[in-house]
Amino acid sequence: MNGIVEFVRTLGAARLAAMGAVAAALIFFFVFIVARVSAPAMAPLFTEMTLDDSSRIVRELETQGIPYEIKNDGATILIPKDKVARTRMRLAETGLPRGGNVGYEIFDRTDTLGTTSFVQNVNHVRALEGELARTIRSIDRIAAARVHLVIPERQLFTRDRQEPSASIVLQVRGSLEMSQVRAVRHLVASAVRGLKTERISIVDERGQLLADGSGDTTSGVSGMDERNAAYERKLREQIDAIVTSVVGANRARVTVSAELDYSRIQQTQDMFDPEQRVVRSTQTREEQSATGGTQNNDGVTVANDIPGNNQPRNQQQNPQPRDNARKTEEVVNYEITRTTRTETLEPGRVKRVSVAVLVDGVYTKGTNNEVSYQPRSKEDLERITALVRSAIGFNEKRGDMIEVVNLRFAEPTVIPQTAGDTGFLSLLRFTTDDIMRSVEIGVMLILGLLVLLFVVRPLVRRVITPEQNNAIAATVAAPAIAPPVPSPPIADVPQAPIARSNHPAALLIESAQIMGEAHQKSMQKVGELVQGNPQETVSVLRQWMNERSA
Repeated sequence: MNGIVEFVRTLGAARLAAMGAVAAALIFFFVFIVARVSAPAMAPLFTEMTLDDSSRIVRELETQGIPYEIKNDGATILIPKDKVARTRMRLAETGLPRGGNVGYEIFDRTDTLGTTSFVQNVNHVRALEGELARTIRSIDRIAAARVHLVIPERQLFTRDRQEPSASIVLQVRGSLEMSQVRAVRHLVASAVRGLKTERISIVDERGQLLADGSGDTTSGVSGMDERNAAYERKLREQIDAIVTSVVGANRARVTVSAELDYSRIQQTQDMFDPEQRVVRSTQTREEQSATGGTQNNDGVTVANDIPGNNQPRNQQQNPQPRDNARKTEEVVNYEITRTTRTETLEPGRVKRVSVAVLVDGVYTKGTNNEVSYQPRSKEDLERITALVRSAIGFNEKRGDMIEVVNLRFAEPTVIPQTAGDTGFLSLLRFTTDDIMRSVEIGVMLILGLLVLLFVVRPLVRRVITPEQNNAIAATVAAPAIAPPVPSPPIADVPQAPIARSNHPAALLIESAQIMGEAHQKSMQKVGELVQGNPQETVSVLRQWMNERSA
């Protein structure tokens, strides 16, 4: 401890401060290198975001305890690379990011005094598109939306006016129902003046046309196909849900083919019920005529003039009685119940449905963990068929068909792994990110070694090595000794070879010789220093004299 204390005293305050500064710089440098090497690789979570989305995402990251970095004034957020995918899924559940659509806040700027009318119209269209996109994103199953409006300007002295149109691109989660698509069209049409629903086209992120904006009000071929596909998809989902609950997930394949009647029919039908009649009016008419006395046949008749007519005249003139006539007429009017029925059959009626269901068998494990396949029984297939009939509303009169077949599914092809993909060699497969990470660590290590060799080592040697003044002072403090007379070289004096011995006296003599040679060399070195630095030598002597007098 005394030696250590004496060494610290000999260094002085300046050297101790320098050594402390060097030690602090080295500690800071190596801490930086260790932190940089041990820090996880950061990857962009989202880029080109608005400040609103950035603030919401940062709040979510702080809640979840995920480290992050912000760059480009909040437009880019970096997080550890191994957490990017999971964090994006979690943020997607909360609807983040919401997008950078510009709404009516574009008019909140105060530098619009000198803006032209053209720029104002463009800003109005941009604001309207942004507000519509925000409203559409609030609908369920819609993750993002972009709206493009075409609002033609009204030209002077023109009679024909172009109708506005719109196109919408949706990013959906799953699939949208036709009712939701119609709701989006009516929403946009109601928000834009003069825009009709037939002039709005909607496309999803996969490029599928959800609504045609050709302007044709009639039901075209594309509309029929969309309606037919939507009906088939609905039936397929219902059948797949009920069948997979019985046979298991990914153990059934369902195909549905539906024929729809798109003809528009209007029927008018009159029905009369003869049993339900009511007397409306009755009309009765009676006529009666009667004559009294006899009737004489004195007149000239044909019978009187016939020859051979020998009847006595008085016999021919016998009186005959007159007839009595009576006539009655009755007219009864009935009101019969009449029903008039007018029926309009809209297009889209189901004409026929055909369903094909393919189910897999049953797999069981044996004693040796061997998987064996067993086909399903006939009773199971009949039960599945009955469930499918109930699901689609089976109607035999319209010719519906259901076919349920049990076949073994083809097993996926297993690609055997090569010898280089297994064992120790699998650890040597590096990606581009791994290579870049290794290069970064290597550069850090090389930089640390260079700092140690060319910066730290010279500083430490300069601090620890005593100065020349101390060496001169030590030389002057020794008693004045005349310069030794150089002795003749040992080679010129013939001497017998000295045999090395382990005797203590011989060892002492040898060590004395070594010390003498070292002392002689040090004296020569001190003499050279005194001759080369006389002024510094005098200053050291004066300092010692003052210290002794004190």
